[in-house]
Amino acid sequence: MPKLNLTRREFLKASGASLFLAGIPLPGLTKDKPPGTISVILLEGGMDGLTAVPPFGDPNLSKMRRGLTPENYLKLNSFFGLHPSFKYFAGLMAKNNASIVHATNFPYTKRSHFEGQNLMQGGGLNPFSETSGWLGRALDLARTPGRSMSLDMPLVLRGMSDNDNFYPANIRGSSNLMTQLIDSISMSHSKEGSELFKKVSKKSTRKDSIVPRNPASLAKYAGKAMSQENGPLSSVIKVDRFDTHAMQGSDEYGRHGKQLTLIDDIIAGYKEGLGDAWDRSIILTLTEFGRTVLENGTKGTEHGYGTAGLLAGGAITKRRVISNWPGLAKNEQFEQRDLMSTIDYRSVCAACIENALGLDHDLIADKVFFTPKLPRVYNNIFS
Repeated sequence: MPKLNLTRREFLKASGASLFLAGIPLPGLTKDKPPGTISVILLEGGMDGLTAVPPFGDPNLSKMRRGLTPENYLKLNSFFGLHPSFKYFAGLMAKNNASIVHATNFPYTKRSHFEGQNLMQGGGLNPFSETSGWLGRALDLARTPGRSMSLDMPLVLRGMSDNDNFYPANIRGSSNLMTQLIDSISMSHSKEGSELFKKVSKKSTRKDSIVPRNPASLAKYAGKAMSQENGPLSSVIKVDRFDTHAMQGSDEYGRHGKQLTLIDDIIAGYKEGLGDAWDRSIILTLTEFGRTVLENGTKGTEHGYGTAGLLAGGAITKRRVISNWPGLAKNEQFEQRDLMSTIDYRSVCAACIENALGLDHDLIADKVFFTPKLPRVYNNIFS
């Protein structure tokens, strides 16, 4: 797995990675555990899907993005390539455990970070229209009242009901904080729930189990937690610094390429931590928008629309690049500047929920995304 030579302080300043876990079944409240786990990697700033997964088969790519397209891309098929930062992900694709959705996004076109990030996490019809998140609502429907391992639960994990939340001390390095939170949580639940929380507390406050706060270690920690019999069903890792307005670069050593390496490390960490539970897992990326087709005057890109989504996990059994490619010619671009989105990424999220939590698509479309006629793409991804 590729490693970055960064100190702890430099990393936190550069990446802003955070981990959140949710959907831990409570004794007496969850009758049947859903069939799998679902993990989300939030890519804040707007990942450039055209650099991450270059469509080298489109004749306009080289004309419009000469300084942004990696020359040493990994060939996926006769049309699409993969950025060289995705070495581990490429290995998963070779093993039929990863796929890509291209020319996709949530139905949001105004290019605002704040609105776009809120919509991709809330899953509502408009920015700031929901106080809960699409994954939190799905966990509610799956009857797994969310316990979130965090102090500031991200919107995507918030459910309609009140959720308990705490942050494990072996990530923050504060055993006193962990003990206080466990005590306060255990008092508000049944005897069985109280005992479960105390067991988690004892394991999580051991000094020999300190987890470095870097993406791969956080993902490995999350994977191990989800692999347990009564572990969480979902996790979220946030990584920022994808807003590359200047000096974006094209290869794995550029600004954008280094962030793509972090994604690769996170996925590798998840697989290591999950162990045998990898077979029932699904991991997907979310980003608020893509980047413009054309390079700007400072060798970067501006806020765009369509992008690419990465999917990995043992639940995927056949590698695919799923795309209804719109083309990169000027008259094929959204507003003559952005990659058009031709696949509603909410459909992709719905398919992952259906696979991991065993919920019916029509229920997900109506109660999670408030769009009863949301297209079902499950068979495109999992069959």
